[in-house]
Amino acid sequence: MKQYYSYENFKKDTNTLIQKVKPFEPEAIIGIARGGLSLSHCIAEGLEIREVQTIRTELYDKEQKRNAITIFDNCEFCNVSRVLVVDDIADSGETLQEVMEYLRAKYSKMEFVSATLFYKKTSIYEPHFWINEANTWIDFFWESDFN
Repeated sequence: MKQYYSYENFKKDTNTLIQKVKPFEPEAIIGIARGGLSLSHCIAEGLEIREVQTIRTELYDKEQKRNAITIFDNCEFCNVSRVLVVDDIADSGETLQEVMEYLRAKYSKMEFVSATLFYKKTSIYEPHFWINEANTWIDFFWESDFN
């Protein structure tokens, strides 16, 4: 069973998420590719942050989960201390947990917090900021509207 997530819902929820993360005063954003890219771009626009970077991870092939996560990182920071890490959903939570541990180890003098549109209560990692609880597979508009 899938739940379709429309652009209209995305726009409303992204604006809500922007207000939730604003007090953290992030200086940079890392979007987790691919699911977090649209969201990180929109949050960057809403917070007027130009420092947007990406980390690519591989844990899923479509709806099939792999045995291990792979992280591809080319981030470079200069004079940044607070970073918002953005993904679309904390499903199993493995991606966010691994990325957050990786970033905190590699950039130990920086503070990282996470934000997602969706969070599953069964996730092993709860984002610092999230909007919706997911109980099924979320079919994001960017996954289904362009096929």
